[in-house]
Amino acid sequence: MKKVYGDEWFAGIREKVLAGRRLDRADGVGLFAYPDLLAIGELAALVNARVNGDRVRFIVNRHINPTNVCVNLCPLCAFGRAQQAADAYTMNLDEVEERAATGGPGITEVHMVGGLNPALDLDYYVGLVERVRRVRPGVLQQSFTAVEIDFLAAKEDLGIEEVLIKLKRAGLTSLPGGGAEVFSPRVRQLVCPKKISGERWLEIHETAHRLGLPTNATMLYGHVETYEERVDHLLALRTAQDRTGGFLAFIPLAFHPRHTALAGQRDAGIKGPTGVDDLRMLAVARLLLDNFDHVKAFWIMIGPKLAQVSLSFGVDDLDGTVVEERITHAAGAETEEGISRVELERLIRAAGKIPVERDTLYNVVGEAG
Repeated sequence: MKKVYGDEWFAGIREKVLAGRRLDRADGVGLFAYPDLLAIGELAALVNARVNGDRVRFIVNRHINPTNVCVNLCPLCAFGRAQQAADAYTMNLDEVEERAATGGPGITEVHMVGGLNPALDLDYYVGLVERVRRVRPGVLQQSFTAVEIDFLAAKEDLGIEEVLIKLKRAGLTSLPGGGAEVFSPRVRQLVCPKKISGERWLEIHETAHRLGLPTNATMLYGHVETYEERVDHLLALRTAQDRTGGFLAFIPLAFHPRHTALAGQRDAGIKGPTGVDDLRMLAVARLLLDNFDHVKAFWIMIGPKLAQVSLSFGVDDLDGTVVEERITHAAGAETEEGISRVELERLIRAAGKIPVERDTLYNVVGEAG
């Protein structure tokens, strides 16, 4: 018999959360099925207020995607290109340095991720970090997904730790959370069959944590995964955070199907998440990830207005100014590629919150009343 998640059931969840007791797998699955989204959002907002009060973070940052050449060419991705494709590109180090120098004053983070290009070696990636450090001294660098780190380790016949140490010495500050997708082997076989496993992704992030490189965590949702697979992914992150404490933030990433190999499967229901799905995902993440201080709504993926609404659903971070973003826009994102500091502050204040500019490591750069 299918379980019914009614108000009495949710009252038990609310009591558990307010008492500070950890939710379990069954609770998480129920939160994805319980129909009252506003009740879930209110509870998530209460939890967030305990940790962050009325403060909402943002960062003045600059994204760079150095290459779209990728050997994986995952069905979920519209960004990657074969090496011989007419629209394939790879930036040389001078081009990356030039881009890093743009984006206006006050940038505190450069964020670089790209494809798995077989023509690029570890020296190139070390060079990327060094060039950014040269043109943006003192700016923190959050770059290279666990998938890129694994690819470099295999190419150079090095251990993950050796690769990370070389990049850290060059100036790398932290790793982004990309490449996690959904940890379920079933899902990965369908949407990213050549990508590293969820276990390998976790191994690389935990290795980074041990080396003093904090990281972010993500989940790409809204394609073929089940509620149970979403919850298992979140609980795996929670367990890893219990072990290392090295995750800075969790960022749910809304799937954009346009121009991907999955787009033609719309008869199978692969249309991407709705706004309700987005808000539920963010709120449930806040409730399940009780050892993560920060849950981020990436405005590039869900739009600035819905990201603003999410500030009442447990979210305390809107990411940043970005300047240039290619990966999500290749999949049909209709948002702008960048947003101003002034606009981010306006959105936060209009939601009744206090804007707090942060750096990559969540140190406060500036706070406005």
